[in-house]
Amino acid sequence: MIQQKLRDLRKQRKISQEYMAKILSTDPSSYSRKENGRSKIYDDEWEKLAKALDVCVDDIKEPEFSGVVHHDNSSFNDNSENYYNQNFNIPNSVLESLQDYISLLKRDVELLKKENEILKSQK
Repeated sequence: MIQQKLRDLRKQRKISQEYMAKILSTDPSSYSRKENGRSKIYDDEWEKLAKALDVCVDDIKEPEFSGVVHHDNSSFNDNSENYYNQNFNIPNSVLESLQDYISLLKRDVELLKKENEILKSQK
């Protein structure tokens, strides 16, 4: 996920990616990947970045949630609206738990199908 709040504040303060990279003891291309959401920014790095920008972490860190975002598209006369999914990182433990639950539900569906067939054949 692009770190838009971080990028915007950095640009507003006229701070270069090279300077931010030095703060994190990394090279500018690695910092760019972090800002563009292609590499993870760890908690200690968030602290360093916030300190350099003289803000709290919450002021520059994007929220980590998933959902459907609704935008009113007022540029068209037909009152059309846009919907898009915005995906965020989900912890592996949550994914594994959900996958286990899906497997359980699939087994239940198969058992119910068999039971349904048995009941149909008894008529």
